[in-house]
Amino acid sequence: MSIPPNNPREFASQVFDYLIIGGGTAGLVVASRLSEKPHLKIAVIEAGLAVFDEPLINEPELFGEAIGTKYDWQFETEPQPGLAGQRVPWPRGKVLGGSSALNFLVWNRGHKEDYDAWVAMGNQGWGWDDLLPYFKKSETFHEPSLSEQEKNYSYFEASSHGIEGPVKTSHIQRFAPSLKYWHQTLENLGVEVNRQSYSGANAGAWNLISAFDPAAYTRSFSANRYYLPVSQRPNLFLLTEATVEQITLEKHGEEWIAKGALVRYGEEKFIVKASKEVILSAGSIQSPQLLELSGIGNPEILTAAGIPVKVANPNVGENLQDHLLTTFVYEMRTPSNSPDVNLLPPQKVEETSDGPKVEEPSRAFLPGPAAYCPLFRMLTNEELEDITTRICPEILKSTKARETRLRDAFLSGKMLGAIEYIWYGETIWNKAFKGEPGKKYATIVQMLQYPFSRGSVHIPPMRDSRPITVDEKPIIDPQYCVGDGKIDLDVMKVGQMFADKICATEPLSHVIAGRVFPAKADNDDDDADVIDDYLRNNIGTEFHPIGTCAMGGFEGAKAGVVDDKLRVYGVRGLRVVDASIMPLHISAHTQATVYAIAEKAASMVLEDERSE
Repeated sequence: MSIPPNNPREFASQVFDYLIIGGGTAGLVVASRLSEKPHLKIAVIEAGLAVFDEPLINEPELFGEAIGTKYDWQFETEPQPGLAGQRVPWPRGKVLGGSSALNFLVWNRGHKEDYDAWVAMGNQGWGWDDLLPYFKKSETFHEPSLSEQEKNYSYFEASSHGIEGPVKTSHIQRFAPSLKYWHQTLENLGVEVNRQSYSGANAGAWNLISAFDPAAYTRSFSANRYYLPVSQRPNLFLLTEATVEQITLEKHGEEWIAKGALVRYGEEKFIVKASKEVILSAGSIQSPQLLELSGIGNPEILTAAGIPVKVANPNVGENLQDHLLTTFVYEMRTPSNSPDVNLLPPQKVEETSDGPKVEEPSRAFLPGPAAYCPLFRMLTNEELEDITTRICPEILKSTKARETRLRDAFLSGKMLGAIEYIWYGETIWNKAFKGEPGKKYATIVQMLQYPFSRGSVHIPPMRDSRPITVDEKPIIDPQYCVGDGKIDLDVMKVGQMFADKICATEPLSHVIAGRVFPAKADNDDDDADVIDDYLRNNIGTEFHPIGTCAMGGFEGAKAGVVDDKLRVYGVRGLRVVDASIMPLHISAHTQATVYAIAEKAASMVLEDERSE
């Protein structure tokens, strides 16, 4: 598992063909694919460590426990007025592999209409049919046996999965005993079992696939699957623990051209040069941050930060969208034959001189039993009509593709999963709840998939006369549940009520006594107030920020930051490749989509390379 050692002087002395800023989920995909061409010289710069033997990352059932350690940037939002003034923690991977090293391993795809909506906005080549080959190219799917399919509801459509890609994927192999009740209960509520959930229609109840190697039983992430196997290529160079301070731009006539990056390594600063392109893959928070630090963005924000304006684009850092998440704990009626599992708070993590160390590793259940529920399955026709009237009038009247797409989830008969549920049977998945000895509990996690809330990520203004640098964290303001996003809170209230309904429906009701966190009130009116208060004080992130360097579609630089080739408007030789280019959110975890975006981006770069 050795990799070439850091050599900053080598980086400073060479000119690379392609410089990739960010060795995360997307950046390492691009590096791996471009370096397949031996005549190209590829460089990757990553701020975090390169680690391949860290249990917090490698062991699937320790998912989430690297959050808050040195492998995490540990961002947080501005206080959110729509959430009782909360500052919401936003973990992001600060390690080779990025957030694919920290996430909860979930590997799924959105609905076909999610991606086709991008095309409807004018982003040609980004529909479901366009992306499916890249979804498949990134994975090697390990099929469950026929008995596992039937026993665990681990269904799949073989033609929709890849068999030769770097990322190993598999259905999970260990379930809570109450799994056997989940799917039948959802069917009894009109939410059908979906046997082809990865084929472009993901609504229904099914079991999630995870990014892990079932043979080695280790996490499969971009560092160990895309980078490590090719790390010895003589044309691939990696510099870790290095900070990019800005992208270097040169003006030729009226045109700005990306030429490299200003890099800090320890006490040294130097320019890393790129002769063909700089590819920015720093993620939805730091890609717009670096564009602004480089003079690309809203002139008012840049001027306030002391940054000279080179390319004016007020869309940089805007259009921030995120999936909202809450958890609810239920007491189990009868003891099960499973051990007690308390997923949160995590097992004790100690910071040692050698890094984070876990004592007594837990055996938590990986995310498995899930459901993507359309609103019309959760509400009566009258209730659906009522909640639709609460959508902002301007959005209700708009004919734009974005607003039309958001409204679609409120249509009766529209099979779009507005709320995702994950069932953690025999598990406490809420750090604020302490169970009673001798009792067992289950948790439902609900996640809003089509948020109306839109916010921003920007560098802060100067506090004195010194221009802002990369060391000052950006201002993250997702604007949760305010303005147009007020409807998001209403939808999550619907989600909570339906979660209670799931647990009160046979056969799951046989083993669920009732909701204990938040404690259920004696009557429905009082309970509605309990739910409202709980949501405002406990909504968090599903860790899926997107959109801050979005594709502009038909409106180009008037609405976005990059074109449909992911080239930054107004700059030659600069692309953005990560979740920030997504113009509109999807009803899925973002990991698999980011891999597909990166695979497609690498193909586009090589296509341009061939046409030169």
